[in-house]
Amino acid sequence: MAKRHVGVASDFSPCSRAALRWASRNVVRSGDRLVLVHVVSCYQKEQGVVHLWERTGSPLIPFNELSDPSVAKRYGISPDKETLDILAHVANLQGVEVVAKIYWGDPMKKLFEAIESMPLHCLVMGSRGLSKVKRAFLGSVSRYCVNNATCPVTVVKEQSK
Repeated sequence: MAKRHVGVASDFSPCSRAALRWASRNVVRSGDRLVLVHVVSCYQKEQGVVHLWERTGSPLIPFNELSDPSVAKRYGISPDKETLDILAHVANLQGVEVVAKIYWGDPMKKLFEAIESMPLHCLVMGSRGLSKVKRAFLGSVSRYCVNNATCPVTVVKEQSK
């Protein structure tokens, strides 16, 4: 069986952690590659790696490098401990290859690019739960991906505690 590329969109928020937990329990299986897709929407062009990878996104970053603070700083990201713990659990216990891919720009466009360019077999993402008014003004990244992606997209809503 061919290796599946399971994408999980992450902005290191509680809703993206909920999506990562859900994907690790319900989608990812041994032998898969879990690709954590992160889009940096606010950045300065002066950042070193942005010049190299702004158009295509970063190379795939292995999990052991992603958890290195100097690598995270180089790419302008701040992965939280809980996200890193979930990824470590998935990589160690389920025999899954965990990598990250960083993009810079509009999350809506860049997530769509990730689906097409890797290509991803599916994408799991969290829902921020915007009100109808905010969604009308700001748009919805998850709605755009669900309606336009060429692979299945699952939107996970964070559970109330």
